[in-house]
Amino acid sequence: MGEKWKIVYFEISAGKFPVKEFIDNLDEKAKAKVINALDLLTEFGTSISWPHAKKLTGTLLWELRTVGSNNIRIFYVAVVGKSFLLLHAFQKKKQKTDRKEIKLAEERLKNYYLRLK
Repeated sequence: MGEKWKIVYFEISAGKFPVKEFIDNLDEKAKAKVINALDLLTEFGTSISWPHAKKLTGTLLWELRTVGSNNIRIFYVAVVGKSFLLLHAFQKKKQKTDRKEIKLAEERLKNYYLRLK
């Protein structure tokens, strides 16, 4: 398989990582599912597929998915350095993902690229 991919958490301000905080605040069962999904992501990289990951149509974003009673979603993108940037995490409550969740992840991605300049 070669070298594993790395996970990078988007930082909103000095020391504030919303996706990491979201994961840390989950109950043990949900946290274990998310950690398992992240392990699959680092192991298989861009080869990860349904039902674990899905491209969001019309965006640059991918969605890492946990299924079952929790339905947790983490929006991410691949970035330079064989890394995945985790932008936003939430618990999906409806069939269709709220546009505001996607918009927040897109804003964070734009912010990330602006910081690189």
